[in-house]
Amino acid sequence: MKKHNGIRPHDVVILLKIIAIDNDNWLMKDIANKLHISPSEVSESLNRSVYAGLMTNDKRRVFKSALLDFITHGLKYVYPQKPGAMVRGIKTAHSAPPLSFEIQSDQNYVWPYAEGDSRGLTIEPLNPNVPKASLEDHKLYELLALLDAVRIGNTREQNRAINELKNRIQ
Repeated sequence: MKKHNGIRPHDVVILLKIIAIDNDNWLMKDIANKLHISPSEVSESLNRSVYAGLMTNDKRRVFKSALLDFITHGLKYVYPQKPGAMVRGIKTAHSAPPLSFEIQSDQNYVWPYAEGDSRGLTIEPLNPNVPKASLEDHKLYELLALLDAVRIGNTREQNRAINELKNRIQ
């Protein structure tokens, strides 16, 4: 067995994709195809998630409360992000639904993506394929945008994002 070196950013994306599917009948190859990553990356990710206590030993279900605990208390420290240059992309954080309905801002945050429809400050996604995967799965898109609000938002935005994630994940 490979040495465990901690959870990687795309591990969180994979766990959220499993939650977005909302049943135990998924296949690793389907997760890989939908997230545009290799099946071996998904397999290794699931092993790390089991080791970290974020997933059951049979690799079928996510421990949602453990994942929420990690998102609430660790995400912004383990995967911090500062807004970068102005680029074309896909809205994220408080610029994207569902927070965009509650929080008004003159500043957009986006994942860089040439086919995106918005301009804003760059937020590097947890995996380079997040923008493409998000366009194909609206539920995953909203979960990942909420994660970015936790990573970069002020206390008010973080609290709203965490409450929204709790409602969607549990």
